[in-house]
Amino acid sequence: MELSDFSPAETKRRKRSITTLSVFLVLIVVAFIISVNTGHIRLTPIELIRTLFGAGTDKQELVLFDFRLPRIIISVLVGAALAVSGCVMQGLSRNALADPGILGINAGAGLVVMLYVALLPTQTVSSVLLLPVLAWLGAGLTAALIYVLSFKKGEGLLPTRLLLTGIAVAAGISAFTIVLTLRLSPEQYQFVATWMAGSIWGSNWKFVAALLPFIVILLPFVCYKARVLNILNLGDRMAVGLGTSVEKERLVLLAAAVGLAGSSVSVSGGIGFVGLIAPHLVRRLIGPQHQFLLPGSALAGALLVLVADTIGRWIIQPSEIPAGIVVAVIGAPYFLYLLARSKA
Repeated sequence: MELSDFSPAETKRRKRSITTLSVFLVLIVVAFIISVNTGHIRLTPIELIRTLFGAGTDKQELVLFDFRLPRIIISVLVGAALAVSGCVMQGLSRNALADPGILGINAGAGLVVMLYVALLPTQTVSSVLLLPVLAWLGAGLTAALIYVLSFKKGEGLLPTRLLLTGIAVAAGISAFTIVLTLRLSPEQYQFVATWMAGSIWGSNWKFVAALLPFIVILLPFVCYKARVLNILNLGDRMAVGLGTSVEKERLVLLAAAVGLAGSSVSVSGGIGFVGLIAPHLVRRLIGPQHQFLLPGSALAGALLVLVADTIGRWIIQPSEIPAGIVVAVIGAPYFLYLLARSKA
């Protein structure tokens, strides 16, 4: 514990951070209640509590446990994972515009998932459990390509080159994906179109079981590395002077961020901008210290995707708008705003 941790300013910042995290938790609970009641069949708070404790009707249990609850849990997990992934990438690259969607990580993971589902459309338990692993491999290969192309000897990872390389790689993968869709059957094409729009397509307990191990392992690990991210933000020379193995820590954290993004894409499709919006919002509220920024980003991302999915299911019932489109309506203008501000 450093002496600065006991300063009045530090104490005030910690209280503000804890308050902000608490507000996000409350908002997630409110969004959960609203999401559970979004659809043709409504559940009052009393009916919801009774159904959760096994006292509901068969119809209420079917709606809650088989349809809505798995989708809500996946929305929360995906939002948290994408937001933390974006937060880590911004910290590693010191680039405020870094995001797994913008940098092409989501596209690489999605391409592998699309190929796998197209070739093996039957959703057996083993095939579903393999999806996050394949998505992680696709995301990892894409991240390795971007890292190699962006790294310059003697200067390290250049933020501007990282952004431009990621956008170029994402465009190339997207073009290749579109070419592949020409060879798909109508049913397979429908899946690809739904995936590319960012729909929570993996909405049952098998997908929750496939995604949960990645989140349970990688999220705490990244939060454990919060102080390392703080040191890396000081610059490579300063980090080396403080005894940090810069390249080793950067690769480990990058692998964790890629794992979070890739596994999320395997069940949620191409949802972009979550890793851009959530960290920026939280950074404005509680500051740049990753001890609070990482959990705050996780909560903000979870809230964003849950609200987006709920709005998408509600706004044009009985049809629905993919959550990725709802997030993009918010994220695209915000990205342009940040890009214009970075140019200034």
